[in-house]
Amino acid sequence: MSEWAAITPEDRDWTGVIDDGCAECGFVPQRADATGTRLRATVPVWREVLSRPDAARRPAPTVWSPVEYACHVRDTCRIFRGRLALMLDEDDPVFPNWDQDATAVEDDYFHQSPARVAGELAAQAEATAAAFDAVTPEQWARPGRRSNGSVFTVGRFAVYFLHDVVHHVHDVTRPTTTR
Repeated sequence: MSEWAAITPEDRDWTGVIDDGCAECGFVPQRADATGTRLRATVPVWREVLSRPDAARRPAPTVWSPVEYACHVRDTCRIFRGRLALMLDEDDPVFPNWDQDATAVEDDYFHQSPARVAGELAAQAEATAAAFDAVTPEQWARPGRRSNGSVFTVGRFAVYFLHDVVHHVHDVTRPTTTR
């Protein structure tokens, strides 16, 4: 395994992908009610990537390894499922702040087992897919907001969430020379 190095925190506002998609990873916004199906479709890719002998190796000292990305996606599924529950249970909730970069360090993503993470990611993805599948037509318009003030409906939140997962699939499947 390569030497551990700190990753520069991400500060880009990705909310534009909800309407415009993402030219970098090829994400195309979809109907919100397709989120569960599209999320489930990423799980075999994650399993394959995490079964590679280099799954724990960083392509560069300050670029996450596939297992680190998978840990992030696993935790993203859990966090967003909790936020979805808030949006469905409360009126216009503010989501608790989640410092994903601090979580990566605190939970030592760098040293986690690819095989264990593959199973955990699959379980979290399935639970999150099921949660989005259970959203009723009248619930897609329910609001919620991040601690920075970004406002979402459940429908727009679903698209935003799915982009994060799809983008990281792109991160771990593109040739290492472009990472």
